[in-house]
This record gives sequence, structure tokens and C-alpha cells, in this order.
Amino acid sequence: MAANSGAILRRALLYVPASSPRMLTKSLTLTSDNLTYDLEDSVTPTAKPQARTALREHLTSISSRPSTIRELAVRINAVSTPFALDDLTSLARLPQVDAVVIPKVNSPSDLTFVTDALRHLAPERHSPSSTNPIKLIALIESARAIMDLSSICAASPYLSGLIFAAEDFALDMSLTRTPSLSEFLYARSAIATAARAAALPSTIDLVCTSYKGEEGLARLEEECRGGKAMGFNGKQCIHPSQVETVHRLFAPSEKAVEWAVRITIADEKAALAGRGAWTLDGAMIDAPVVGKAKAIIAKAESCEMDVKSLRNKWKDQEPE
Repeated sequence: MAANSGAILRRALLYVPASSPRMLTKSLTLTSDNLTYDLEDSVTPTAKPQARTALREHLTSISSRPSTIRELAVRINAVSTPFALDDLTSLARLPQVDAVVIPKVNSPSDLTFVTDALRHLAPERHSPSSTNPIKLIALIESARAIMDLSSICAASPYLSGLIFAAEDFALDMSLTRTPSLSEFLYARSAIATAARAAALPSTIDLVCTSYKGEEGLARLEEECRGGKAMGFNGKQCIHPSQVETVHRLFAPSEKAVEWAVRITIADEKAALAGRGAWTLDGAMIDAPVVGKAKAIIAKAESCEMDVKSLRNKWKDQEPE
């Protein structure tokens, strides 16, 4: 089980190309649960050293993280490339780095490599007593990785999430991405299930490649609802315009939060009355239902939804 299985909110993981000075500057004005500076796909091989240096200078200049960004991460290059160790050596000691996104994780050894490197490069953050280690987020991009998910999930105490990379997975499997996304059903379900089994707090779904106009927004909303229904609790974003929709749809709905508040208030009163079984709106309420309600409220509070007003509204709610 991962050591970092506490509450982490990553509804949106927004990529920012580290090779773009304009985007580096603009990034701190954006809003996203997670902002991931990219040194991999968006940077050509010849530009990687320059992008790495620019990113280091940018991160070093940040005295405090903007309140609109919960987590700053860096997507390094794949462990199989000659760039990964240079990325880690340059950036691992920076206190501004909260997480490292590792692409093309095919086996546990990829995570073991990064774990060992972080322990060597930033030992003060990765000692047994440390409370703020750099978290790892693994990109699952191949059939080999899907078949080895349980071992990958157990490979590092710093692992705190899995991401599904649809385009590379499609390439590996010789698939064509379709609007239905049915060709990814098995892989997505396997990732969401494996992450939950390993108590990882984050499962981040595929990129929506459409983001312009009403059609792009409708497509994004459809993908968010589908991913959430499969067990994902976040989505990769490639444009800032996608973030608001992703944040909204991966937060509990107002209707769900109101239901949860009613359940928990009635449960508190039932417990005080010594009632082990009770109903609400004609439905029998048991421990799993109460647990689900409490989880929804915890998520709503982390999303800064107004739970207090709902509790005041339903404070007189009684179990039936």
C-alpha cells in the first residue's frame, strides 16, 4: 500500500510545456488542482536541455504557490531515455516540486529507479521520517503495463496515482481511438480497479483532444462523466479552458452533497437514540450507505463546496 494514500485532490492535471517561456510565465495565473510542467512529449529532443534549465529557473523563482494551484508537478522523460536522470538531478532538490509524473511506466523497475534517485538526490525529503516526500504519478501507456499493474502499484512508497495515456496505448495496441472509447474499456477499468485496490488516491483519465467550441465542450463533458462512472477521480487537460469543466464534473454534484448531508445528520441522531437500523425517504440506511455519504462530504469539502449551509438547512432532519 502506498504511503501517500491520504487526501489528495487531483480533479484536473493540466500540462504546461516547459519549452514555452510564455506558458511558464502564464502558468502561475492559471487555476488547476494539479499543474504539470512537461519535459517529455511537448519538448523536442534537441530542446530538452534548454527546457530543463528554463523550468528550473522558473520553479526557483516561485516563493509561494498560488492559491489557485494545489500541486506543482513535473513530467520527466521516460526512464528508458538518457534524459530522465538529468531531469531528476536538476529538479529533485527544489522544494517547489510536489510530484513527479513518470511517463511510459512499463514495469516496477521504472518506479524503483525514480524512487532510488529521489532518495539519493533529495534525502531530506525521502527519509523514513519525512512527511513531505515528492509523490510519484505513473503514466500507464502499454499492454505490458496493464498486465503488471499490481506489481507497479506496489513498487514505490511514494506512488500516489495512475494516469491512463490513451494515445500511446492505442499505438502500442494498434488501435484507432473512437468517440465511444470502447476500445479502451478494459485498460481503463483495470487501471481504476488496480489503483483502488492499492489505496492510491488518484486515478486520472485520458486526455480529451477536443476543446474548442460547443462540440468540444460537449465531448469533454461526456468523457468526464464516463470516466467518473468507471472510477476515475480526475482527468488530464491539455488546455486551460478544459479545467473548469473537469473540476466541476469530478466534484460531487449539489444533489449528491445534499443527500449525503441528510444521511449524516440523520445517522448522528439515530446513533444518539441508540437505533442501529433506520430509514430515510423510505429507504433502509446501513453502514455502507453512511460511509458513502461521509466520503461525498469529505470530497465536497476538499472541493470547497458550501457544506455548512446544507447542514444548517437540514439540521432538523430526523431518521424515520
